[in-house]
Amino acid sequence: MSTVSTEIAYQKCISPACAATYSLDEVLTGCPKCGELLDVSYNWDQVPVPQSLRDFEKRWSNRNHPIDFSGVWRFRELLPFAQDDQIITIGEGQTMLKASNPVAKYAGLNDDCLYLQYEGLNPSGSFKDNGMTAASTHAVMVGAKVAACASTGNTSASLAVYASVAQKFKVVVFVGSGKIALGKLSQALDYGAKTVQIQGDFDDALARVREVCNEEGIYLCNSVNPFRLEGQKSIMFRVLESLNWEVPDWIVVPGGNLGNSSAFGKAFMELKALGLIDRIPRLAIINAQGADTLYQLYEQEGLRWNGGNYDRAASTDFFSQMDQENRRASTLASAIEINRPVNFSKSLRALDVCDGVVREVTDQQILDAKAQVGAGGLGCEPASAASVAGAKLLKSEGVIASSDRVVCILTGHQLKDPNATVAYHSATDEHMDEKLTSHGVNKAPFSNGPIVVENDLDKIIKVIRSL
Repeated sequence: MSTVSTEIAYQKCISPACAATYSLDEVLTGCPKCGELLDVSYNWDQVPVPQSLRDFEKRWSNRNHPIDFSGVWRFRELLPFAQDDQIITIGEGQTMLKASNPVAKYAGLNDDCLYLQYEGLNPSGSFKDNGMTAASTHAVMVGAKVAACASTGNTSASLAVYASVAQKFKVVVFVGSGKIALGKLSQALDYGAKTVQIQGDFDDALARVREVCNEEGIYLCNSVNPFRLEGQKSIMFRVLESLNWEVPDWIVVPGGNLGNSSAFGKAFMELKALGLIDRIPRLAIINAQGADTLYQLYEQEGLRWNGGNYDRAASTDFFSQMDQENRRASTLASAIEINRPVNFSKSLRALDVCDGVVREVTDQQILDAKAQVGAGGLGCEPASAASVAGAKLLKSEGVIASSDRVVCILTGHQLKDPNATVAYHSATDEHMDEKLTSHGVNKAPFSNGPIVVENDLDKIIKVIRSL
């Protein structure tokens, strides 16, 4: 354990009972003392934090500077662990927050009350780039020669593109058998990553990659890496920026490995402590019904952060029973098809900080919401639409009011997993794709499939006029 009281940035165990600290040059994915997760922490009195979030607007006019162009690093005083000349960036974070009245109507909200934060505009097509720029920066800081991750697709694509741009380290990707969307796998292959496909699912792949990294001294880039979550905080900074620095009422986010929700909670906790916001929004984490560990433990079993003294035995027993019954995650929303979320404890903290709730939605609800998001002008991968499905559910329960200002996080681009999209829009009352029905999707009320017509001008015109 290192003494780091004089350092601006350091790593710290999130357990208040432990609170062990470690220097930045130690490559850790958990506290060696107690096994709990780590934060990247700061001595804020040594950081030139702006007096107001509006001060960051000065960087808008310096977009020819790579780190001011980045939607992560232009907020670097709020994640000050790296020097400017150490930063690895590919122009991530050029994303947008868009009010969507059609989606608001679908969810039961008033006009101008539902916003979509579209992270599919990142270079690799998903939110992962926000965290991977930070993890890649730290990897270079500590001299890593090889980096690795387990992935359902987005993490591998993001890590691979950063490695190919930085040319500082090689990449190995672990995937489960048949558990990665081809659109995502193609990115990792194209960017030069070496892919290891094991017999098992994501949870198996993550367990193996953690063992391999520990044995071989490889830098692990999954969201158990605390630097990943530092970068992902910036999604909330950009949301506030887009709302003229006003805090929304709700942030609704899909829950997979729970990195985003954990990062968002940390972001708001720090902003409030620094006096940069006067209140914290509520947080809703949405699980797919086929991968609902957090929902089961938080909403059904009543597990809470409890000042860091959460009932670890309850979660341990839950996972043991899961193993005994060989329960596997199963959802068309492949990006959140995860049963053992590595950031489980941090998500409990985020829910505590943000007075949060957890819900589960079916694949039917996810794909219906996805179709509505697309019809409103922003295409997203299935996992993204869990946020909209969750907002609709919470509105129907009376938890979210129709006048609340709600931000739904769209985590990835629609071309990340086009198979589910095509299957849904090609479905008819007479024919539902087996890919859908095997996951409980038995109807497609918002399908927009191609119209088959003979190669005859009169018949084509007749179809066109009927539209």
